[in-house]
Amino acid sequence: MTYRASDTRYDSMRFRRTGRSGLKLPAISLGLWQNFGGTRDYPSAFEILSYAFDRGVTHFDLANNYGPPPGAAEELFGDIMARDFRPYRDELVVSSKAGWRMWPGPYGEFGSRKHLIASCEQSLKRMGLDYVDIFYSHRYDPLTPLEETMAALADLQHSGKALYVGVSSYPRAETIEAHRILADMGVPLLIHQPSYSILNRWIEDDDTIGACGELGIGMIGFSPLAQGVLSGKYSKGTEGTRADDRNSTINRKALAPKVLRAVDALGAIAKARKQTLVQLALAWVLRRPEMTSALIGVRTLEQLKDCLGALDRLEFTAAELTAIDAAVKGAMLDGRPSTRLED
Repeated sequence: MTYRASDTRYDSMRFRRTGRSGLKLPAISLGLWQNFGGTRDYPSAFEILSYAFDRGVTHFDLANNYGPPPGAAEELFGDIMARDFRPYRDELVVSSKAGWRMWPGPYGEFGSRKHLIASCEQSLKRMGLDYVDIFYSHRYDPLTPLEETMAALADLQHSGKALYVGVSSYPRAETIEAHRILADMGVPLLIHQPSYSILNRWIEDDDTIGACGELGIGMIGFSPLAQGVLSGKYSKGTEGTRADDRNSTINRKALAPKVLRAVDALGAIAKARKQTLVQLALAWVLRRPEMTSALIGVRTLEQLKDCLGALDRLEFTAAELTAIDAAVKGAMLDGRPSTRLED
């Protein structure tokens, strides 16, 4: 049966302008990290992605190494594009990234021109696309001149392989410098993708968020639920959850008793607002005008529905924000990206 998108897909989604660009993104974007790898079958993946698109989630975020195994998420998304989403390509914003390890050897990661150009070409082939809408430098590489990394992004935009370019997990000073270098080449730095949540406020601590606002760079926060901690599911223990896996990427400090007590306190605030904790956490990220979108990851359709429910109430009172800050005092996580790498 041929997929036909809902005629009401734009009725409930809120769209926000990305910095000072002409591109608008949905307030909730869907990332395909971890949950759309080789163990995900087509029907369940399509169920989630089509439900999202039918409710105005037009932005799907990927990276070269998303899986597992690396590349699997792009391959699966490419299948969905070819079989069901192809008629809607011009309604979609598809992003990918390069910078984390993708293949063996010295060219399989970091920020060299060699890695970024090759990775973009590989991503396009896996997804069966002529271009991505946004291509990111996935992490700052202090061993490669920033001019080289930004020139590679600029060339991808000039060649039409990417309509826009961005950076992810860049600290404030490097974000400002990346913006300057790209501007000198006639290319705007469209967007910054940092980690950001109630428990992880590094972009406020070093004022990366303020710099992006001043420069007209959009922002999309990843891990707005602190990898599921702000869903409240770990308050009852980790048995049967992703955190119970010894290979889990979850920061074990996020499961400390003081953090889980803070999560319980946030749950009470959410209940008073007649929201789930997930919805409170997403609304909190979106409270900042600099934040274009919150980037979610889901395993199930029910999780997606819960996240989209955040759009029903995004506003906070001053008293609620004060209560949230009090709830997490002493339980904050350090999410600052490292700028130190071994050669």
